[in-house]
Amino acid sequence: MSQTAKPDAQYSHAPSYARAETAASATGLSIQGALRPARQPVQALNSGTLLLLGTGSAFWPLFQTSPEYLDGKADPVDRWSGRVVDALAEDLGGTAYYPFGGPPYTPFINWALGTGRFFTSPSQMLVHDSAGMMISLRGAIHFEQEFDIPPAPLAQSPCDSCPSRPCLAACPVSALADGGPYDLAACHAHLDTSAGAGCMSGGCLARRACPLSRSAGRDPEQTAHHMRHFHPQ
Repeated sequence: MSQTAKPDAQYSHAPSYARAETAASATGLSIQGALRPARQPVQALNSGTLLLLGTGSAFWPLFQTSPEYLDGKADPVDRWSGRVVDALAEDLGGTAYYPFGGPPYTPFINWALGTGRFFTSPSQMLVHDSAGMMISLRGAIHFEQEFDIPPAPLAQSPCDSCPSRPCLAACPVSALADGGPYDLAACHAHLDTSAGAGCMSGGCLARRACPLSRSAGRDPEQTAHHMRHFHPQ
């Protein structure tokens, strides 16, 4: 967690969703959820406005030119996220939070569900209304002020209108079951075999099977990078 908030008097513009969206987009991030804790109760916060930031379509090419990607040191995406989201929070007048760096961990899953743009899939993984299961939240910015945010585009989970539930059937070792739990051991054992090469290079078959994931526009190299960190070989 990074405390970077400064008094509003130091800023020439009051915080707004549009301003934050423009600033985030310039860094390769996108606002993937927003809420006002006084109106939508969540853990750890009770007022103001919270914006959740995930990787956008421009993230990967920008990240590949960053010092964190090029220096060969550990945790390049987390280090990039810390630098970029800290700078965004300082520029916009908010406080930065991160889903990594614990324990203790910031309650990002609770926050995501609270925005109304993330849902729990039958496999218990989160699904987003536009990114599907190709979710990569890199940080959040909390503002002391309340300001207008767009309504969530879906009234209910997209899984409710997905009778085939491909996220459950796609895993070749049935590591994902309806309602959980996730069989992590079976997943990792599969990734250690030649049969798991497709998951390592292209991403989890279950995540990719979600119809919304197919239109997320995720660069395959980005997915392979995340898989190498999920299961180092």
